[in-house]
Amino acid sequence: MSAWRLEVRHTTGFRYESDVTASYNEVRLSPIRTQRQWVLEHRVEVAPKARLSRFADYWGSVVHAFDLHRAHRELSVVATSHVETVDAIARRPAEPMAWSKLAETEFLDVWCEFLMPTPYTEADSAVDELAEWVRRARNPADAVETAEALVRERISYERGATDVATTAAQALERGAGVCQDFVHVTLAVLRSAGIPCRYASGYLSPQASAAIGETTAGESHAWLEAWVGGWFAVDPTNGQPVGPQHVLVARGRDYADVPPLRGVYSGGRAEALEVQVEITRRA
Repeated sequence: MSAWRLEVRHTTGFRYESDVTASYNEVRLSPIRTQRQWVLEHRVEVAPKARLSRFADYWGSVVHAFDLHRAHRELSVVATSHVETVDAIARRPAEPMAWSKLAETEFLDVWCEFLMPTPYTEADSAVDELAEWVRRARNPADAVETAEALVRERISYERGATDVATTAAQALERGAGVCQDFVHVTLAVLRSAGIPCRYASGYLSPQASAAIGETTAGESHAWLEAWVGGWFAVDPTNGQPVGPQHVLVARGRDYADVPPLRGVYSGGRAEALEVQVEITRRA
């Protein structure tokens, strides 16, 4: 079993054109513990200094919340994590469930939240057409692999082609997008086909051959997990298995449930947003 030890440093900075007198913020930058990921150390630092409270949200993601009530023109949030990751425990269940299971009332009740469309994943005729192809697969596990392959055929990776508000239907129509779009389109297709699935966000170490101690510029990444008798994680953006290079931070129905930083403030317009992610392989 392949194992990596990674240090992730995620820095977010804001500058404002005039004083901000109050702000209320939620940060989702803390890796979560799973069967394939152990969190060895994690800290969040805020400047100006603020008292942070920590809790788990409805979807199990770790949230740090803080508010500031003194004037400031800059805000910095730095999250530093040390995690150990291994290959996925099971890339797909040895005995995937049958299509007939998806129609059972009890199944629909249990998984309704991951079956219902969201504003990001609302299906249109193009999405439903892909879902029809997906339903021809031998079982739901095969359907997940079919769906991510179909999405990669129809969408090319292109920065700037979409923005954070772009929906699955819009990204599919444009035929281009980034990891968020690949995931939203695949979620939309799978939910249209009746397969429960959820959005996963975190980081992807960009170099599979990274040397011990080497620091590389990284960025936030997204993939998905589908329930096919067990959670089956796939990365539709690049088609590679979810493994030790992936660091999981948050899960939800779509991006709206997992933004790294969310908040409201009173004061001057934000002039700049700077985001930097550094990933170092430690072992």
